[in-house]
Amino acid sequence: MPRCLCLTRQCLGLVTRIECVVLPLAGENGLWTLICAAGISGEQPSAIKAQGPFYGPVVAEGVLAGIAESLATQGYDECRELPIWRLHVQAELRRLNGERCHHIGNYQFNPET
Repeated sequence: MPRCLCLTRQCLGLVTRIECVVLPLAGENGLWTLICAAGISGEQPSAIKAQGPFYGPVVAEGVLAGIAESLATQGYDECRELPIWRLHVQAELRRLNGERCHHIGNYQFNPET
């Protein structure tokens, strides 16, 4: 299964596009995420969603394969065009990594109690 997948579907003269990418999370702890951007082709994405974290790329790729199968039953076909929303996906990855770094040290240490 590839780590990047683009699917399209034509409906009522519009082309709906979904780009999904499996990416590692920061911290080199083996955690990966799946980020999907969706919208009308040629425009900005109207939705960006992340799933995970997953332990390892194989698990995330398996989730991507399941999503691709489900979307295929809804009329989506694989598109060979280059991804057009890569910057949006990278921004979501930065946001996820920022949240993870913020919560890693989010605890209280009180040795007197």
